[in-house]
Formats: sequence, structure tokens, C-alpha cells
Amino acid sequence: MAEVKGLVRGSSVRVRVPASSANIGPGFDSIGLALGIWDETVVTVTDEHGLRIDVEGEGAGEVPRNELNLIHRSMVAAWRALDVPIPDGLHLSCRNAVPHCRGLGSSATSIVAGVVAAQGLWDIATGQGRGDGEFDRTFTNNLAAALEGHPDNSSASVFGGMTLSWSDDAVPGQIDTVPLEVSPQVIPLVFVPAAKLSTASARAVLPAQVPHAIAARNSGRAALLVRAVTARPDVLLAATREWLHQEQRRPAFPDSMAFLDLLRDRGHAAVISGAGPSVLVLTTPGQLEDARAQGDRSVWQVLEPGIAITGASLDRLGS
Repeated sequence: MAEVKGLVRGSSVRVRVPASSANIGPGFDSIGLALGIWDETVVTVTDEHGLRIDVEGEGAGEVPRNELNLIHRSMVAAWRALDVPIPDGLHLSCRNAVPHCRGLGSSATSIVAGVVAAQGLWDIATGQGRGDGEFDRTFTNNLAAALEGHPDNSSASVFGGMTLSWSDDAVPGQIDTVPLEVSPQVIPLVFVPAAKLSTASARAVLPAQVPHAIAARNSGRAALLVRAVTARPDVLLAATREWLHQEQRRPAFPDSMAFLDLLRDRGHAAVISGAGPSVLVLTTPGQLEDARAQGDRSVWQVLEPGIAITGASLDRLGS
């Protein structure tokens, strides 16, 4: 086979990536849930020198349209990991639906999109066919977690559904992920405020250490959470109690925490979604109407996105 020196001009791929909610209460930096809100990106290798980025939808007037763009940066990271020359000309067309800076994994969707698109374009250049728009999900999972700094959001976006992820002790940089088969009785509701909060700001207030007793208490609820979402939705309220991150962040999103307190007082399994300030409720058919009725609609947008089962997808559009 002749040596492939670079990407094919005119080659194009389309990537769709779902939003995610991470932590889910006690599952800090380990449990994520893919939600049925999708970002779509088309990436084309062009004859023109330089980078052109078009953005519509969420973040259209905010995200960088140059080399600082997170999708582009993630593509470059993937190509460097694969030892692929960076192309001279690229066009990114982004259609965003995932709210930005609301704790719904918008950065993870961008990172996953970039890593997947980079693989798809390289596969076209090498003539490698995976079939059905597939890509190397293990490579994507590892690199996306490294770029994001934690695996819960990105793993859910890569694989879909609810995921439990951890670092492999034997292989540095390896992220292992297993799916959790969510009970059909579990229904996600997301309350999204107008206020925004960056992940970096939310994580900055977390303590460097926690007492052993608190860690033990939290680990027990994390174990219960796995049982609750898979087979025992009746214990979701207890299973979503946590001690590691939400109360510590209360000053960063006091309105979200006050609303969370109200929901939990009414018996709803409410948590801060990711780094906030959105609030996720894992409800059930019997509690759905009451959960829907909570919250001032002038403050909270209520989403019923469902669970994205399939995770990221890749379509090779042409060469």
C-alpha cells in the first residue's frame, strides 16, 4: 500500500454528539448520563488555506472561530496522537443545541466531536472502512477524558446511556467505562436557568481533601445509585444524596441549590447537573407531573430530553 501523507482535500464528515449530565449526585467525576440534546458538526478538508468556522445555535456569538475553538483543538490533539499531518485548510460548520456553561457537557460534546471527526477524515485518507459510521470509541474515550480532565461527561457522550468510568491502575491514561442499563422507569428532567457558570469556576471552590467518614458515606450512596438507576427507582432520592461537591458550591449557584432543596423536600431525586447551574431530576412516571410543575418558568426552562442511548455518531460524507 502506498504511504498516505495527509488528509484528502474535499473529504468531509458529519459528527453528532449528545449532551450529558455528570456526577449525578454522589457519582462525582465517574457517572454520566447522555441526554437527547445533540450538537452536529460537519468538517471538510478544503483547498483554501486557513480555518473557517461557522456556528449556529447555542454559543453562536461566543465560541472562538479560530484555532482556539475547542472542536478544532481536539481535532489537532487527535491528529497528533495518530501522527497525522495537520491539514492547511479546514471548514467547520457547527449546529449547536447543547446549552453552554449550564452543566450539560457542552465542552465534552465539542471535544468528542473533534476527536471523532479527526478519525473519520483520517479513515477516508487511508481507505479504512469501519462500517456503519463507526470509529475507535476506546481511543475517543481515553483522549476525550484527558482533554476534558475527567471522564464522566465525555464517556456518556461517547457511548450513550448512563456510564460508569474509572482510570485503569495498570495502564496510565486508560479510561475504562461500563454501561449501566437504566430502568425504563427513570425519566430525566432538566431545569436550565438563564445564568451561566464555567466548570473551572465551579471546581475552584472544591476542597483539596475530605474527611474519611464523609468519603465513606458518599461511596455508599454511589453504590446505591447504581442499584437505583438500574433496578430500584424507588430509592433514587436516597441514592442521589451526596457530600463531596454540591454544598461546597452553594455560593456559586445559590438559586440552583435553593431549588434543589425544594425539589428534594418534595421527594424528588434532584441533583446539580455536572458543574451547574442546571438542576437534573431523575423522576419516575408516578412523580413526573409533580416534578414538571416545580420551578418558576420565568427562571427555569424545563427540558425532557430523554436518554441518548447511542452516543456519538459519524457519517463519512465524501472524499
